[in-house]
Amino acid sequence: MSKKSRSRIWFLVHSWLALPIWFFVFLVCITGTLATVSQEIVWLANPDVRASAPADDAQRLGYDAVLAAIAEQQPGASVQRLHVPGESHFALEASVSYPNGKNATLYVNPYSGQVQGSSPLFDFREFTRALHGWWLVPWTNGYSWGWYLVSLLGLPMLASLVTGLVVYKRFWRGFLKPTLRFRHGARIFWGDFHRLSGIWSIWFIAVISITGTWFLIQALLYDNHVTLSSEGVPTIIGHQQVPLTDGAPPPRVGPDQALAAARERIPGLEPVWLSFPGDAYTHIEVSGKAWYPLMHESASVNPYDGTVEATRLLGDRTGVEFVIESMRPLHTGDFGGIWIKLVWFVFGLLLSMMVLSGLLIWSKRTLIATAKELKRASSANAVAASLESSQ
Repeated sequence: MSKKSRSRIWFLVHSWLALPIWFFVFLVCITGTLATVSQEIVWLANPDVRASAPADDAQRLGYDAVLAAIAEQQPGASVQRLHVPGESHFALEASVSYPNGKNATLYVNPYSGQVQGSSPLFDFREFTRALHGWWLVPWTNGYSWGWYLVSLLGLPMLASLVTGLVVYKRFWRGFLKPTLRFRHGARIFWGDFHRLSGIWSIWFIAVISITGTWFLIQALLYDNHVTLSSEGVPTIIGHQQVPLTDGAPPPRVGPDQALAAARERIPGLEPVWLSFPGDAYTHIEVSGKAWYPLMHESASVNPYDGTVEATRLLGDRTGVEFVIESMRPLHTGDFGGIWIKLVWFVFGLLLSMMVLSGLLIWSKRTLIATAKELKRASSANAVAASLESSQ
């Protein structure tokens, strides 16, 4: 066999081995696209999650009334956290624990206080996010190796964006004169589609690849016990601040009063999480979005007198924290309601189809090259056999 023939064979082997990588990238992209709207898919499939207003002028219950309704319908349940979805047609989510050690997430109608159902431990939303984020590989000690496997894709994706812009000369013409030929065969169509989708998705590919690369850095920092946080030690309530009683639990302020106190310190705060103390020395934590939608601000409220004893504001972050805490919502599109999610979903589909079109183009080229090499080898064998028989 000549040196040129051996090179061709090794190139074909290399090409076939690349196909599983292409397929893995496609699965990561399509599962990420589904994860973007997984909460909305659950809303469509599960009536318990829905909580539309019964009338145009209907008022949502206060959080004190919500806790009272849960206590009435679920005797013995201790509410640990309330999650307030960003869209009004979703039910509240209450994380509760029971005396027997069981935990559950309840869907609570914010207008009536009715407990409409409970969430399974691993629903469709959690499944798609886990499949996309760490390929369902268990977490044992630090970050799952599946997390590393997925986040590593951010590097070649960023490199492919840069090299694609270099290879495709004057790519900006695709914005002015988009070309997508339907009548010149599948190879021409998928080639045009790949280039056109890439041009219109430049900003999206840059966002996904940069944030994906950050997830890799985040895992490396955590597993090597390196922190970039300036938050410091969490505040706790001193022993002398806890009211003395005759054995009964000391009275605590309700979530409505805690939220009002937090809003005095953080004007415009829209609650996303209300976390309640599990012991006598923990604050009520109110966390939500203020003027900057990519990050949360929070307040620690004393549960006995309703005073705000600590806050975590946007101005408390360093420049590095301001960037890295924005990475996750930028990656998922979860920062501006359903319309931002739909934009991320559409461009996620485009990215997935780009990978699929690249897979199809690569497969066809590899298949044709393999068929030619097999035909050439067959012809060479036939010539060799003919020479041997003539001798």
